[in-house]
Amino acid sequence: MNFTKTITLLLASFCFITNAAAQNDSILIKKIFDQELLNGQCFQDLTDLTTKIGGRLSGSPEAAAAVVWGKKVMESIHPDTVYLQECMVPHWVRGEKEFAEVFRAVGNSRRREDMNICALGGSVATPDSGITAEVVEVYSWDELKKLGKEGVQGKIVFYNHPFDPTKIETFQGYGGAVDQRSKGASEGARYGAIATICRSMTPNHDDYPHTGAMHYNDSLPKVPSCAMSTNDADKLSEYLKSDKHLKFHFKMSCKTLPDEKSYNVVGEMRGTEHPEEIIVFGGHLDSWELGKGAHDDGAGVVQCIEVLRLFKALGIKPKRTIRAVLFMNEENGLRGGKKYAELALKNKEHHIVALETDRGGFVPRGFGFDFKPDMMAKVLAWKPLFVPYGFDEFIPGGGGSDISPLIDQGVPQMELLPDSQRYFDIHHAITDNISNVNKRELELGAAGIAGIIYMISQYGL
Repeated sequence: MNFTKTITLLLASFCFITNAAAQNDSILIKKIFDQELLNGQCFQDLTDLTTKIGGRLSGSPEAAAAVVWGKKVMESIHPDTVYLQECMVPHWVRGEKEFAEVFRAVGNSRRREDMNICALGGSVATPDSGITAEVVEVYSWDELKKLGKEGVQGKIVFYNHPFDPTKIETFQGYGGAVDQRSKGASEGARYGAIATICRSMTPNHDDYPHTGAMHYNDSLPKVPSCAMSTNDADKLSEYLKSDKHLKFHFKMSCKTLPDEKSYNVVGEMRGTEHPEEIIVFGGHLDSWELGKGAHDDGAGVVQCIEVLRLFKALGIKPKRTIRAVLFMNEENGLRGGKKYAELALKNKEHHIVALETDRGGFVPRGFGFDFKPDMMAKVLAWKPLFVPYGFDEFIPGGGGSDISPLIDQGVPQMELLPDSQRYFDIHHAITDNISNVNKRELELGAAGIAGIIYMISQYGL
């Protein structure tokens, strides 16, 4: 047999094998989606988590109960192993419901009006009697700096930079405004502010304040910081136009307690051929306690548990080790993610990829990948397997807070990309509850994650 004929036959054989493998993969992925849409358990898991336990801020009794719940649910699936990773987490408590009111000039008298606020996570409390002061409104750091101590000293700084509604990818709108929440208190204190108010991080106009983490610069005074609903932020801005000397009064009783012991919950199935190669995927078990943490990130938690359930239900034996992690303390410290990375390094584990699902349980659009070109080319070849299920986006750029500490170990990052249009309607607000989760959308996301985890476990990266 001559050389040319040999190469031709080898290529034909390779194409036949490749096509056969692709056909088998297509059949298997359809089985995953069918199994989930017919017999999925993740919506019931999420219902249990959010209604029986509720909001789960790290250090709280509810967070501790969620750890017990997560371990029990994982054990019921019977993966190869389920275990806990201990970590110390912050314990901030909101205390009594916050109160705020504004006194503004109306004709020759002053009118009092209640305002909707909530403390930002990590804030110090006001004095027991509250804080009453004039308000100065700013839209940027340059405006604040221009006002300086002369314009800010002894006042409450009101950060009113809006979430940009023109951003189709709403996480861009969030990213463009969230710095006023995270560092606004210290930047205001730099110029003598006695407290700060932050416009809620949402494109919606409603009466629900959205909380979230803030951080202090330890070299500056720590002043109380709250979020205000967008409707009331608009009102306050309008009132200031006609009354520069209006008075704002608010009271918060939040405080930070000593760190508490908590845990990541881990469940894994060992690989049959390359057990040393680990595929980790996770969401965070903790949540802000104003709502029930349904989309942020109960959805991600139950989707990751569901991956293990789907593999077991369909008898899939991964060639590489797959590991689901329910991380603790993403919202106000990232202690769980850091502990996971620390232990991975200590144990000399070899992670070939890390996936996070922390964008809500909305209809999935695809995946984002922070991959090298050769790896990206490989996953792009798998895209046709997922397009029939609505996964049209296989795009560069992806990761997540909990898996980000693994970047220093060279672990490629990826994430589920659900449709983002409704996420910030409920993000960190009282409205983040099970009634705002669509069962089918949640299940499609779980099946998609299971599908991509299957492909990576089968073929590596």
